[in-house]
Parts: sequence; structure tokens; C-alpha cells
Amino acid sequence: MARKVKETDDLPKAKLNKTSIKNTKRLFSYIGEHKWKLYLGMFFLLLTGGTALLFPMMLGGLVKTIEQKHFDAINKIGLYLLLVLTAQSFFSYFRVYLFVNYTENTLAKLRQAVYSHMITLPMTFFAQKRVGDLNSRMSADIAQIQDTLTTTIAEFLRQFILIIGGIILLLVISPKLTLMMLAIVPVVAVAAVIFGRFIRKTSRAVQEKIAESGTVIEETLQGITNVKAFANEFFENRRYKKSTEEIVNIAIQGGKYRGGFASFIIFCLFGAIVAVIWYGVVLASHDQLLIGDLISFILYSAFVGASFGGIAELYAQIQKAVGAVERVFEILDDVPEVLEINEHRKVVNRIAGNVEFRDVVFTYPSRLEVEVLKGVTIKAEKGETIAVVGPSGSGKSTLVALLLRFYDPQGGKILIDGKDAKEYSLTDLRNNMAIVPQDVLLFGGSIKENIAYGKPDATIEEIAEAARKANALDFIDGFPEKFETLVGERGIKLSGGQRQRIAIARAVLKDPSILILDEATSSLDSESERVVQEALDKLMVGRTSFVIAHRLSTIRKADKIIVIDKGLVRESGTHEELMQQESGLYRSLSRMQTELA
Repeated sequence: MARKVKETDDLPKAKLNKTSIKNTKRLFSYIGEHKWKLYLGMFFLLLTGGTALLFPMMLGGLVKTIEQKHFDAINKIGLYLLLVLTAQSFFSYFRVYLFVNYTENTLAKLRQAVYSHMITLPMTFFAQKRVGDLNSRMSADIAQIQDTLTTTIAEFLRQFILIIGGIILLLVISPKLTLMMLAIVPVVAVAAVIFGRFIRKTSRAVQEKIAESGTVIEETLQGITNVKAFANEFFENRRYKKSTEEIVNIAIQGGKYRGGFASFIIFCLFGAIVAVIWYGVVLASHDQLLIGDLISFILYSAFVGASFGGIAELYAQIQKAVGAVERVFEILDDVPEVLEINEHRKVVNRIAGNVEFRDVVFTYPSRLEVEVLKGVTIKAEKGETIAVVGPSGSGKSTLVALLLRFYDPQGGKILIDGKDAKEYSLTDLRNNMAIVPQDVLLFGGSIKENIAYGKPDATIEEIAEAARKANALDFIDGFPEKFETLVGERGIKLSGGQRQRIAIARAVLKDPSILILDEATSSLDSESERVVQEALDKLMVGRTSFVIAHRLSTIRKADKIIVIDKGLVRESGTHEELMQQESGLYRSLSRMQTELA
């Protein structure tokens, strides 16, 4: 049966060098007050290895009591063996417990440090990283570190103790037999490990092909309507048949390798043991070795051989862990935004809401060849509603990102209340703003928790009042659990209009000076749009509002409409003023939407 592929199996390895050793030292800095548990665990590890090395010697001594006619020592040695076994069980328990204890506490601190650091990183970081990659670093990489700190390092050191201690004791028993053993057993053990690793790769390939065939089934069943509509049953059958035939071919090839591995184990590994025993018997026949010592020697040889085989695999796991540590610390080494994070989010420096984009030039770091904004100038007085329209890709959403200081412009300035936005702390600036986006992301908790995201310490009365102002109270009261209703992952249990009103209630609760509406109604049906627009109109009163609009019918009442095209402000004015421009872009877009309606 093929081995199940673990999430950490495909993690890349890293070489042990100065950098990796430095990162490992950084990792151990997270142990903190639990350091004594590591040291005590290491002490119990030494005791575990030491007691393990006593067994072969004592078993050999038990046999020698017969050879040397010391029958009165049989019970005494048997009692000592029982005491050593008890001691080893005791030492092993505390070694495992202490290693798990210090590891879990260390990794809890590491996880908290990585997560708290990651969410303070600037948007440039998230623009260049995939969510799946970051999630992998937080799960698979830290899981690899966890396995290594909990068991791999301890087992590696234990095996190392057994190898060194075993070889020393072998040399004490019989130098001649030891030299023969070292010439055969370790080589065979290492070869067995290499062979076994090769077989596991084949098993993994089989598992991957099985997963691919599963994907074919999933895609076919999910798109069964298309399969039927296009009469593609034959095509899908052929696709699945090809996938299963590949599984058969790889599995048969793997069967050959496993058969060869079984033959190798039987002939070479057992042959090596037979060779050592044969030579030991030869030495015993010439009175150069006692049978009791031979038994001790065989047991030590088994210890050393098994440890040689296991230590190579453990070293590979440590290399993976070193690579995982490097990838985790890459996140911690990125420079975060300067934020003032605290439990109670209180607006200390309230801004009035006067905003000016003055000759703003901007290019995204990931697309340096494309200048998104080319000297944009926009001015908004306190309480005004500024609508920004234009074709897709013209730079509308970029203005929002710059206003929230997700990015800073390469040229020009953004002034807020006459002061450069860079002079405000990011926390104060964003605490004075709220955004209602087109695609509302709700967290998987309750309606109450999602509204309270705008003000985490809000009372239920404040939350209910915000919901009322957002035209959300009616549908919330219609649920049996009201504000405690769970919204599901990403708010899937609510309709688009309901999610939008929850987002508006969140913004109401935050009570911002500057409101950003990024195509907040573009994906709604007519009835939902009407209800949401009513809530938005109430929300915008007395606030400086930037409305990124797709449907031009929703912005006719705006104090000023800015038309952007290819990173430049092409037109500016009220709806009536822009409609009077015969060849104007706004008028062209408005007529186009009217004809399509």
C-alpha cells in the first residue's frame, strides 16, 4: 500500500551553513522562560541513550553466567535489567513530555510573532506574495519545525549517542569483529535508506496521479451540464482512462522497485548479519570471544546499523526544518508599516476631511513599466461628495489605495487638511476613514461581530443603531437568532445586498471623516441597489465621500464628478456641466449606459 503523502513531504531542504545556523539560533530565542525544559529534556535524553546502551552488555552478561557457571548471578542480573528498563521508561516519558512542552510554547510564540508581524506589513508585500504561499509558511513550514523540535532533533541526538557509544563498546568487546562489522553493516544500512527513499518517491508519484484522476472526476461532475450540452462523454471517458493508465504504469514500476528492495533486504542486510555472526563464531571457536560477548556484540551491531540507517533520514528532516525556519524568518525580516496597535481603537486626532491630490504620479512596484497615475490633481472640501468615473484600468481604485496609504505616490502629494498625508500616523489616518467595497468580505462569525469590526468595543445598542441607519435592521430581525446569526464563510449565507448593508453598518459604526465607496452597488440587482443606495445617501451626509462608480446613474447628485482615463483627469464638474460637453468622455459613457439599459 502506498504511503500517504504528508503536507511537509515536498518542502525543500536547506544546507547547513552560517546563515541557517544563525536563523536556528533566532528560533531558539522564542523559548523564553521555557529554556529550562529544553535543558532538562536534553539531560533525560542522555540518560535514555545511556540506559539503552546498557541492555546489550547486561544481556550478554546474563548469557555469560551460564558459560562461566555463575548461576547465582542470574537473578541479580535479571533484576538489574528490570531496573534499567524501568529507569529508561521513566527517562523516556519525561524526555518526550519536556520536548513537547518547550516546543509547543516556543512555536506558539513564533506563530503569534509571525502573524502579528505579517498583518502589519505594507500592501507591496501582499501584492508580491500568494495567499497560498503565506498560508503554507504558517502551516506546513511551522509543522515541519514542530516535528523537528519535538522528535527529530531528540531522535537524531539519541541515534548519534547510540552510534558513538555502540562503536566504543564494540571495540571493547572485539576490535577484530568491530572492524569487519563497520566495513559491512553501515554501508548496507545507508544503501537501504537510499533505496527506500527512492521507493517513497515512486509511491508519491502514484499518489499524485491518483489525485489528478480525482480532479478529472471532480471537474466532470461539477461541470456535468457542460459535458452533456457539448456531448463530450467520450472525451471525458478518454481523459479519465488516460489518467488511470498512468497510475497503473507507475504503480507497476513501483512494484518492481519494491520487489528489488525486498530482495536486497533479505540478501544484503541479513547476509551482513550472518557474516558478522559467522566471524564471531569463528573467533569464539578459537577462544578469542565468549558467546555472551558475541550476543552483546550482535545487539550492539543492530543498534549501530539501525542508527546509521535512521540518522540519514533524520538529517534530511533537519535540513527541511532549516529551510522552513528560513522561509518563516523571511516574513519576520520584511519591514512593517509603522502602526500604533492597541486594544481600544479610539480616534485621537480627528481630521476634518479636506483632501487634495496634487500632481500625483504613481506606478505599482510590481509593474514599474506602467505609470498608472500621471499627475492627477483632485480637490475635495469637507463634506463634499466626489465621484470618480472612467474606463476599466484608468486608475480609479488606485486613488483609493493611495488615499488609504496602502502605497505612497512616487511624485506629487496627497494633502489632508492641508498637511501631507505622510505626516499623519497610519493608525490615525485609517481610523478616520471607512471603505464600503464592491466585493464585501465578511468574516465567518455572527452579524454582530461583523458590524462591530468597525468599532470592536461597541455596545449592542450602538450596533443595532448602526444597522438601522444602514437599512439592515429589518432583515436582521427576520432571522431567528437576529444579531447572533452566523454569516458563514465570507458571508455566503447572506445575499449580496445584505452583505453590502452589513458593510455600511460597519462604516456607520466607525463614524469616519472620509468615506470611500468603491463601486459599492455595481453588482446588485435594482431593488437591492435602491435599498443600499438609500443607506449610502444617509451615511455620506456630513462626510467627505469618494465614490468610485460604474453605474453613472448613482452619482448624479455628486458635488463633483472626476473623469479619469489612462491615468489622467480628462474632465471635472457636476453631472449637468459634464453632460453639456458635446464630445466629452462622461457624456459618451452616460449615453452608452443609457442605450444598454
